[in-house]
This record gives sequence, C-alpha cells and structure tokens, in this order.
Amino acid sequence: MNTFSNNFIKDEANVTLLRETMWGPNGIRQAEELASHFPITRDMRILDLGAGLGLSALYLVKEHGCEVYSTDSYADPTDNYKRFQTLGIADKTVPMIVDATKPLPFAKRYFDVLFSIGAYNLFADNKDALTELATYVKSGGYIAAAFPGLKYDFGNDVPEEMKPFWEVPDVARTVRGIDWWQELWSHAEGIEIIEVSEMACNDIAWEEYLAIQDSNTEEGAWVLDMMKAEAGKYYNTIQLVAKVL
Repeated sequence: MNTFSNNFIKDEANVTLLRETMWGPNGIRQAEELASHFPITRDMRILDLGAGLGLSALYLVKEHGCEVYSTDSYADPTDNYKRFQTLGIADKTVPMIVDATKPLPFAKRYFDVLFSIGAYNLFADNKDALTELATYVKSGGYIAAAFPGLKYDFGNDVPEEMKPFWEVPDVARTVRGIDWWQELWSHAEGIEIIEVSEMACNDIAWEEYLAIQDSNTEEGAWVLDMMKAEAGKYYNTIQLVAKVL
C-alpha cells in the first residue's frame, strides 16, 4: 500500500509539484488507495471527474498506463495540458472543462472507470446521481470516488467548535457522515457496491496538505484554523467503489 505515493514524495521536484497543485488533502495518496480496490489495465479509458490540476491523472497514467479524461469545472484545460506535457503524460491524458452537475458530454457506456478524488460530494449528493453516473460506464466497469466526509453525520447538532466553518456556503450540504452516504447509495440502480469505508490515508494526506498552507493568507489561515478546531475528532475521507451491472 502507498508504494507509488511514498516513492513519489521522496523526490523534491515532486514535493514542489504537490505544493503547486494540491487543492485539498494529497490526491496522489487518495488515488493510490482508491485504485487498490479494483483492477486497472493499460487498455482502460477512465473518466476523472473533478480532477483539479491533474494529480489523480498523473497517478493513473504513470502507475497503470491507462487513458484518462481529466475533467474539472474550474481548472483551465490549456494550463493542465502544458503541465501534462511537462510531466510526460500528455499523450494519455485529455484535459477538459466539464460541469459534473449537468449531463456529461460523453457517450453512454464509453468509459471503463469513472474516478473522482476530492470532489464527488460537490456534484453527486442526491439520490439520482450514482444511477446517472453509472450510465457512462461499461457493464463490468467501476465507479470509484474518494472525498471529504465525517465520522458521523452532524445533522442539526453541529459541534460548537465547528459552527464557524459550517457557516460557509455548501459545507453543511456536502460534508456528511459515512452512514449518510451509504444510505444514499443503497438506493442507486444499475450498480453493485463493492466498498464503502474510511480511507487509511486520511491523516497523512491531510498532513501533507496542511504542510503547504500559509497562515498569512486568508485561505491558509481558514484551513489551519478549521483543522485545529477539528483536532482529529470529526473528519474522515470516504471512499466508494461500485461495479456497474
């Protein structure tokens, strides 16, 4: 476990890359753990939703040699393409702008795997989402997602120390407990759930992200204050793996 991630982090150039591209807890760590739950081969076509600046694509191409559609609604695809060229993965990675809250611009059953790191909770927190996403994946393929969550759902009983952070728009809607997500997914059609669990890499992925935060910036101070208040009591990283029927 974490062989790719541990080797990756040893290279100072890669540490610099992480500082420049992490939009949350280390996506390389999360991608490696998530991918360990199902087979990935070189001939697969993978849709990476909410891929940010492409760390998950970097892992998938370098470790597995598959073709990746790296999509995000915010990351500039031209900037990502230039980065992918520098990283030596441009021939296997297609950068695109895609809004995952809307019908996807792809043929149904086009992909072998739908993959998502750190973003699934932002666009798929409703009862129909998993069923709809499954239509883009071939029968026998997989949906795999990892994203921030809670050890238990707060509901209306938000801990006092977390209330300032729950006032941020969409946090209460998108950061939910693992049981809440499992109940939601139990109603999905066309899939068989293979894995729902907390990720083992949660703590180290967060540590590596927090290490690059600057307390003198508004964003850095907010993240550091939030994690100091949380103190390891509430947050986890949730992973879902489902096989498409």
